[in-house]
Amino acid sequence: MILLETERLIIEKASLNDTTFFFELLNSPNYLEFIGDKNIKSLEDASNYIQESLINSYEKNGFGFYKLSIKSNQQFIGAIGFFQRDYLDFPDIGYAILPQNEGNGYVSEAAKAVFEYGKNKLKLKTIVGITTEDNIGSQKILTKIGLTLKNKIKVKDEELLYYST
Repeated sequence: MILLETERLIIEKASLNDTTFFFELLNSPNYLEFIGDKNIKSLEDASNYIQESLINSYEKNGFGFYKLSIKSNQQFIGAIGFFQRDYLDFPDIGYAILPQNEGNGYVSEAAKAVFEYGKNKLKLKTIVGITTEDNIGSQKILTKIGLTLKNKIKVKDEELLYYST
């Protein structure tokens, strides 16, 4: 189901048909480095991740992590959306893109659209973003969409930068 379209992109809910794509995305080098290893070692693991983390979030929270594709060829390139983490008071925006699609402005374009969707359609009063200090690209995107660095938080022995509206 298509949620949003931008000039170049389609943002839509993930389904169990997207297992192969999410397996690739969740095991890509930048995902593992900057987001973390979700222990997705098989297509079955990827399918379980989609059901338990994505589809369940759509049903429980009314939002989640959505797949991102290029409008002109329907090629899946990444994922973007909101997470309701147990250690945060507000939904945070997150994104990931396959390495071969980095540097084209896709994440910035999608992040702006998803941020506006969160504010206007989902009526989220506060949206936050978290990232590591060495993930400069993510810091730039969070700032570009209108979030401001507020402080640092500690999560599982890792210090993260905390951005908020």
